[in-house]
Amino acid sequence: MQEVFIVSAVRTPLGRRAGGLSGVHPADLLGAVQRAAVAPFDGFVSAAPARAGDRVAAGDLLATLDDRELRLERARWSSQLEQLGKQYRQAMAERDAAHARIQSAQMEQARAQLALVDEQLDKMVLRAPFDGVVVTGDLSQRLGAPVQRGQLLYEVAPEDAFRVVLKVDERDIDQIAIGQSGSLVFSAFPDEAVSFRVEQITPVSSAEEGRNAFRVEGAFLETPSHLQPGMQGVGKVSVDRRRLIWIFSHEVTDWLRLALWKWLP
Repeated sequence: MQEVFIVSAVRTPLGRRAGGLSGVHPADLLGAVQRAAVAPFDGFVSAAPARAGDRVAAGDLLATLDDRELRLERARWSSQLEQLGKQYRQAMAERDAAHARIQSAQMEQARAQLALVDEQLDKMVLRAPFDGVVVTGDLSQRLGAPVQRGQLLYEVAPEDAFRVVLKVDERDIDQIAIGQSGSLVFSAFPDEAVSFRVEQITPVSSAEEGRNAFRVEGAFLETPSHLQPGMQGVGKVSVDRRRLIWIFSHEVTDWLRLALWKWLP
């Protein structure tokens, strides 16, 4: 996306002051909270009814991993526990206290293993943590494919709580301050501008299309009901009033000052 910097459209003499805008910056719409659903263990995808864009309610099934090996292990520990129980009862009937204590300890170990397997079986089913929208993730074409422990499978965000993330060029970051207002236009709704307020400025830059950009987060003043997490667009932040001659010439002036500082002794 090519950045176009338009700072004012007010027709006034150059000496007059006018309200300015910091520029046009790429913007992303994220959920206020994004919960990740990761693979709890190494395994294989068994079912995946959810995909990105789906609306889900709390507890809805996102995906299921193949649990056949765990069920076989559970059956083995359950059978061993039953056998140990018979040996324990026989030792008690024969009044063999030493053998009974050994069998009792082995039974506790088997119960612990069963509890561990049951906990792992519960985690093989991935469910939505709250009502919202699946932002990322589509395993419907990967049934039977392996997944690794900790691998990100889905991200779920609420439908009615958002945060705006602007990527502000380093040449304009000095004009941005917390509390400033701005407007945002999304690619899906180019005729509708949404107002927001700057909430946070991250003091760490990242490379964006060959330039350094700072992450600026904002919150909507009023949230439209048709927005969805993951939308992209462009945003402008309103700054203080400046003279028009400064608005149209400050970029060139700043560039000249930097060039002179580098070349002069």
